[in-house]
Amino acid sequence: MDSLETRLRALVLLSLDGDRPAYRQLLVELTHYLRIYFGRRLAPSQKAHVEDLVQETLLAVHTKRLTYDVARPFTAWLHAIAQYKLIDHLRRHAIRPTEPLGDDFADGTNPGSLMAAHDLDKVLGTLPERTSTLIRKVKVEGSSIAEAASTQGMSEGAAKLAIHRGLKSLMARFSGDKR
Repeated sequence: MDSLETRLRALVLLSLDGDRPAYRQLLVELTHYLRIYFGRRLAPSQKAHVEDLVQETLLAVHTKRLTYDVARPFTAWLHAIAQYKLIDHLRRHAIRPTEPLGDDFADGTNPGSLMAAHDLDKVLGTLPERTSTLIRKVKVEGSSIAEAASTQGMSEGAAKLAIHRGLKSLMARFSGDKR
């Protein structure tokens, strides 16, 4: 067991036995941990909601603490609650603007779709041909990884890895993030 699990588990067990200082300390540690947890999972535009999610999760932990099974890891129980709070938040705040597609998109003759196809070709052209082909087949054309892998004479695992590395490379190259 890692030190976080050991520390939090000891605090929650003491607090379930009525130890108020242990419960206060548990809430302090959970607050710090949950800020990091939600901060890593929210988009930069959503960072203002971290504190709300922390408070909602702490409230859920408080109200559901008697349902915690002491025979199981505490952090797993905590993550389940935090994950549900995050999903609820994302559903509540999801903005999905839509515009109807005209008939001219169906045959690819729309100038915007032609430019997007050109841009996609240009971006994928910066990758090795095999990786570019795999990404195009799986992510653009909708082929399964198994189908794309077989056309390239690769195993599914190797194809997944190549796609992952290719997308990661593109994100690093075009994200504008200079970490």
